[in-house]
Amino acid sequence: MKWYENLYVGESIADKAVRIKRKIEHNGITPSVYLVTLPSNPANLLDIIPARDLLQPGYPKQDLHIIGLAKGYDEAIGLVQQMIEETLQKTGTTDIVSYLKNERRREA
Repeated sequence: MKWYENLYVGESIADKAVRIKRKIEHNGITPSVYLVTLPSNPANLLDIIPARDLLQPGYPKQDLHIIGLAKGYDEAIGLVQQMIEETLQKTGTTDIVSYLKNERRREA
């Protein structure tokens, strides 16, 4: 599991993000928390998955790149919308994956 350095976090959990992240890393229960991840299928822009799915044995966590945390599905949709708007504004495209990779390189 890899975390995006500039993790997008929903407003309702902004003050709890570090604790929630730690719980997820240690297989703790995080009710109503959703993760925004890089797409598992190249045809998708991003994936939104409930954090509880990570508790399933055999879930492929190692290849998971988490770029956002949200409380509830609606807030996760809002984060994705924010990411798309930011990407579109800065690049003129909706290629979020390339945008995030380039942003990370510029900050390094």
